Amino acid sequence: MKKSKYFTLKGFTLVELMIVVVILGLLATVVVPRMLGRPEQARRTKAKIDIRSIEASLSLFKADTGRFPTTAEGLDALVKNPGIKGYSEDGYLDKTPLDPWGNRYIYICPGVHSKDYDLKSYGKDGEDGGTGDNSDIESWNLTE
Repeated sequence: MKKSKYFTLKGFTLVELMIVVVILGLLATVVVPRMLGRPEQARRTKAKIDIRSIEASLSLFKADTGRFPTTAEGLDALVKNPGIKGYSEDGYLDKTPLDPWGNRYIYICPGVHSKDYDLKSYGKDGEDGGTGDNSDIESWNLTE
């Protein structure tokens, strides 16, 4: 063991390093499959977060213009001014949002399920309705 004025140099033996590698390997075989088995849950959570973010942008749009975008204007109105007085020069979003499956969010104003608007993603299957991973994610029915 080599000594220094400020600290002592001590290395690991090959056996100690091998034990650490084996432990890390065992942990990886247990943890990684659990994390990789949840991509759909992660996409659904992202869609819920996106909807909340879009709702915040819609609220700012209404605060500036006095109304929500029409169904015809859609969420594109959050990116580019459709010719409305009071619209923020910077817009409200950088680009028109797509859900985690690459589809456009469905926006209806006035809403059928809420008085202001309905906002939803059709989920994994890209079709209205469904169950499990294929179920829709709806602004009026978010649980998180």
